[in-house]
Amino acid sequence: MPPPTRDKPLRSANWFDNTDRPDMTAIYVERFMNCGLTRRELQSGRPIIGIAQTGSDLTPCNRIHVDLAERVKAGVRDAGGVPFVFPVHPLQESCRRPTAALDRNLAYLGLVEVLHGYPIDGVVLMTACDKTTPACLMAAATTDTPAIVLSGGPMLDGWFEGKLTGSGMSVWEARRRLEAGETDFEGFMDLVCASTPSPGHCNTMGTALSMNSLAEALGMSLPGCASIPAPYRERTQMAYETGRRAVGIVDEDLRPSKILTRAAFENAIVVNTAIGGSTNCPIHLNAIARHVGVELTIQDWEDFGYDVPLIVNCQPAGEHLGEGFHRAGGVPAVLHELTNAGRLHSGALTINANTIGENCRNTPSRNPDVIRPYERPLRDRAGFLVLSGNLFESALIKTSVISPDFRRRFLSRPGHENIFESRVVVFENYEDYHTRINDPALAIDESCLLAIRGSGPIGYPGAGEVVNMLPPDYLIRKGVNKLPCMGDGRQSGTSDSPSILNVCPESVTGGNLGLLETGDTVRVDLNSRKVDLLVPETELLRRRKNWQAPPIENQTPWQEIQRSCIGRLDTGACLELAPKYRSVAMNLPRHNH
Repeated sequence: MPPPTRDKPLRSANWFDNTDRPDMTAIYVERFMNCGLTRRELQSGRPIIGIAQTGSDLTPCNRIHVDLAERVKAGVRDAGGVPFVFPVHPLQESCRRPTAALDRNLAYLGLVEVLHGYPIDGVVLMTACDKTTPACLMAAATTDTPAIVLSGGPMLDGWFEGKLTGSGMSVWEARRRLEAGETDFEGFMDLVCASTPSPGHCNTMGTALSMNSLAEALGMSLPGCASIPAPYRERTQMAYETGRRAVGIVDEDLRPSKILTRAAFENAIVVNTAIGGSTNCPIHLNAIARHVGVELTIQDWEDFGYDVPLIVNCQPAGEHLGEGFHRAGGVPAVLHELTNAGRLHSGALTINANTIGENCRNTPSRNPDVIRPYERPLRDRAGFLVLSGNLFESALIKTSVISPDFRRRFLSRPGHENIFESRVVVFENYEDYHTRINDPALAIDESCLLAIRGSGPIGYPGAGEVVNMLPPDYLIRKGVNKLPCMGDGRQSGTSDSPSILNVCPESVTGGNLGLLETGDTVRVDLNSRKVDLLVPETELLRRRKNWQAPPIENQTPWQEIQRSCIGRLDTGACLELAPKYRSVAMNLPRHNH
């Protein structure tokens, strides 16, 4: 197929077809011929499409992409492009220690360097397990390379003892059963493993399905891409169509900066509430926005998202799983409801060159129990609340997972609705919690608040998903499955705990969470969005004077590098030197010989 007429040569021509520098052109071309490629292909004016492959044996949630890459390549070829598959640093949430969040910025850096330093005209971002999606989108935002997201899709629904069991959710349920004496190690393993019946990422509305849904809501993937389960034939068909479209966005010069606008981010915030999305999403979307140059604050998540209803009945905020979400219509059906309700910027541009409104005009829900009508939601006003007070400048609480039991015990005192005061039990870190949670000397009762520190981007490092702490065993046996929790770390998007999360600034950098002591009383007022330690200011000043920063131990060079320049969770936990770099791919690198 003849190449389209363009106003300017392809970026890859500076490598493969530069007649002013035949010496360098020969060096760039000759080794690719080892792969069986021909000079004619490389010098034909056909766009070079990179395929950023995030699947491997180390990333089982993304391993589907090992096979999907072939279908993407076929689509690229059929549309007139030349595909180049390359690896992305592995990011596996369930296995990387101390946390996959440590490597989100590392994968981002590596992908930026590939998109800048190699002859790539456009890129397919193969995402799935939660950190791969923001890492890839952050890199596309920095380089402004024409880019399109191909999600890997959720696993099929899991079942255990005749009931749906969701990934992540099954872990919390198994922990409860174990600590209540209702199961043993083998039963624990059987329950959790039943939640992962096929290839794919989490089948709950955890961070993986949330972030891939938001990539679609932002306009960066083809309509319907996010929710297709990994084993479905439609997933391979979507891979093919994504490869074809990757060539089109290069021909049209449709870059991320044209799609990732302020309106697109506001749309994504609204969608996140409607689907019951993860508390990790504000961190990642704020990071993407910073890298593309869009101002987005943590307060925007409450201002634009809190009063949106929860319309997707999916675990952890609901009952169903990813397969049911897809069959009900997935993200397009959610967009349809929100657009008809006037909650979206319907004119926002998307990757297929249509607007959000055009894409979802005829995509109503196919199952009103899974994707509810906007007027009959699971819950009204279901978004995040942004909290502050004398312990921190900002934190989040996910209101869609406040259970009736939790609301009854903590938020329903007559005349003081949505307000409670609790005695605090403080844990210095993750290990301290697991060592001491069952210590009778702590005298934890069903009215206490559990606090954990040392779990932020610097303290953990990477910000651990450790704030959703279970009560001690003796309370679980009494049927008390949740206590209020607070910490400077995160929790899994699969968790149904209404914790006070992502506390900023974190304790190891001097945040007042570091001054909290066991036995203190904390007042939580969701009406005024305030969380305060009830001690005199003079006492806080005394504690501040005596506070000493805890020692930091770096186990690897990357831990030390990231700790030296990472920012706070509320601003995206970016490498603070990075957001100043924009449109990096437009600035051609120097020759290498």
